[in-house]
Amino acid sequence: MSGADFVHLHNHTEFSLLDGACRVKDLVGRVAELGMPAVALTDHGVMYGAVEFYDTCKKAGVKPILGCEVYMAPRGRADRDPVLDREQYHLVLLAENLTGYQNLMKLVSMASLEGYYYKPRVDREILAAHSEGLIA
Repeated sequence: MSGADFVHLHNHTEFSLLDGACRVKDLVGRVAELGMPAVALTDHGVMYGAVEFYDTCKKAGVKPILGCEVYMAPRGRADRDPVLDREQYHLVLLAENLTGYQNLMKLVSMASLEGYYYKPRVDREILAAHSEGLIA
């Protein structure tokens, strides 16, 4: 199997605080070196590295796939019970197009502004409202 036959769709960088150790430029550089046509960025709950990732991929001739590994609230994003709402579940979302990217940015922003409880969380309500152009 050559690099052109495989694409990593779930990657964390230094922007996944306490979880990712890979720097954006190193990730993209290695992907280009291996001849992979594309790579996804799916940091935990944030899109801090999206612009740097996109620009670095474009310069390296690698197709950038923008995404995020969001935290799902077990009930609703406004619920904050110390027992019932402590755990979050992960869901990888990838933007299929510009609409998907815009919806992903809305979801991540709402997760921080409305759903933050230990971590930025989305729920099924806002996921359903902003799912167009997203691949889960």
